[in-house]
Amino acid sequence: MIKPLSWKLLPMVAALGLAGCSLQPHYKRPAMPVDATYNMATPTGNVADLSWQQFFTDPKLQNLIQLALDNNRDLRVAALNVQEARNEVTINRAALMPTVTASASSTTEHLPAGLYSTKSTGAVTDHELDAGLGVSAWELDFFGRLRSLKDEAQETYLSTAATEQATRISLIAEVATSWLTLCSDNDLLHLAQQTVLSQQDSYRLTKMSYDGGVSSDQDLAEAEMTLRSAQADVANYTRQVRQDVDALRLLVGTDLPPTLLAGATLNSNWNFPPTPAGLPSDLLTRRPDIIAAEHTLKAANANIGAARAAFFPSISLTATGGSSSGSLSHLLGGGTGAWEFLPSISLPIFDGGVNQANLNIAKLEKRVDIANYEKTIQTAFQEVNDQLAGEDTWANQLQAVTQEADAGERDYRYSQLRYREGIDDFLAVLVAQRSWYTAQQSQIAAHLGMLTQKITLYKVLGGGWTKTRQ
Repeated sequence: MIKPLSWKLLPMVAALGLAGCSLQPHYKRPAMPVDATYNMATPTGNVADLSWQQFFTDPKLQNLIQLALDNNRDLRVAALNVQEARNEVTINRAALMPTVTASASSTTEHLPAGLYSTKSTGAVTDHELDAGLGVSAWELDFFGRLRSLKDEAQETYLSTAATEQATRISLIAEVATSWLTLCSDNDLLHLAQQTVLSQQDSYRLTKMSYDGGVSSDQDLAEAEMTLRSAQADVANYTRQVRQDVDALRLLVGTDLPPTLLAGATLNSNWNFPPTPAGLPSDLLTRRPDIIAAEHTLKAANANIGAARAAFFPSISLTATGGSSSGSLSHLLGGGTGAWEFLPSISLPIFDGGVNQANLNIAKLEKRVDIANYEKTIQTAFQEVNDQLAGEDTWANQLQAVTQEADAGERDYRYSQLRYREGIDDFLAVLVAQRSWYTAQQSQIAAHLGMLTQKITLYKVLGGGWTKTRQ
């Protein structure tokens, strides 16, 4: 049985082991490396409160995004990394506490007669039973080494969790952008197919006119060139649509239901809600990549504490206590108690500069993480300002090219009328038709650009991120 004095000392020793000093530097968030302002934006609302289901209201797109969240492999890896980091926290937290083990053993020894004494008249059989509890090599964390390692693991876990959220937000935006790209290329393919049909009629009429000696060689060549250009566009956009489907399938991580792909077009009602920019300072707390970078910096700060603690003595305890008896009935009886107490101390005297080098590395890693944190903030503000700059310009561009396409259609109709009345030759009709076709292509591209800008702005502002997930 353990002596009464030893039992009384254990809580005191445990308290000392858990309440040592900390050698971590005091953490202070680095100053903002950029002016905390947005270009051309009013700080209203908070995009983090706008879920992706509220932003992307199209049912087909919502289904695609949900499929991607359930099946995308990159997101699955990010989630597994979070679980791994969480278990690292458990391991490092457990190192602060003693590991208590229970043991029991039985030993039977048989000695023949006369082995140790000629006076022995018979063989001897001894039985020994042992049972006890023990604490093995428990390090008393007087200088905070273990707590620094625990803090480092905790911050690494939080960084990994934020990285998972960043992956989630990026995936949502990529799926939406890929879907709109497919819709755009579908529209361009349909436009090219319609243009081919129209150009085939134009070429046939020009050929008939040429055979009749009315149209010139140049008229026929222009008609054929316009037709072949549209046919090349059909081949190009057919290939693009197939590649868009493949890219979308890779993002989603599973086969795409045909019902989702049917009728993909930009001519849907894409009413993305306004994206509130919020206060510029809020970006630090809602962009998961910035949050991840700061937790990485905090982990490096904690690692300095562990490196500093390596210069100080390491004290560990090994203790066992229990009972030993020759029979099970007397194992817990009086006079059978046994205990062992083995404290040890390790003091670094000479290590060839290893500890100092480790401390230098820890400090350098913190400086690297500060630079990475600042660069992440700079990149975030650049991305936001770039997208805010496109808020009005994309809308103006779409309006202009839409008006251009409308004017191109009118010009084409007028040129046909003038040709039928003999005022212009057929070359003017072909030129007007080609200009209208080009304007329609520009209109589809501008529509895609405007919608993509809204999605990207939602992403770079940290859309869909909620602090409760952290």
